[in-house]
Amino acid sequence: MTLEEAQKIVDQWINTIGVRYYSELTNTAILMEEVGEVARLMARIYGEQSFKKKEDEAKAPAKLADEMADVLFVLICLANQTGVDLTDALHKNLSKKTNRDADRHANNEKLK
Repeated sequence: MTLEEAQKIVDQWINTIGVRYYSELTNTAILMEEVGEVARLMARIYGEQSFKKKEDEAKAPAKLADEMADVLFVLICLANQTGVDLTDALHKNLSKKTNRDADRHANNEKLK
């Protein structure tokens, strides 16, 4: 699926099953909540934080994938609401990073 297809699929889902988009402010708050859920799992799976007794550690990788998809879904909602073409935005962002960071990372001793 392309980003363009994803934007269309999410828009169709919102306008049928979801009824309508939440406001941009509400979706921004939801995005922050979802990013926090990704951060919590990252701290437990890859960081030093322990899982709580009631959490199923074996299911954590699948839960992480689901939480990342939640982040992507809400980000796509916000892009649709604000008229952002994510394909174009990502191409421009990669071009900016390529021009800006052409030598930056190659010369970073911490990455060697």
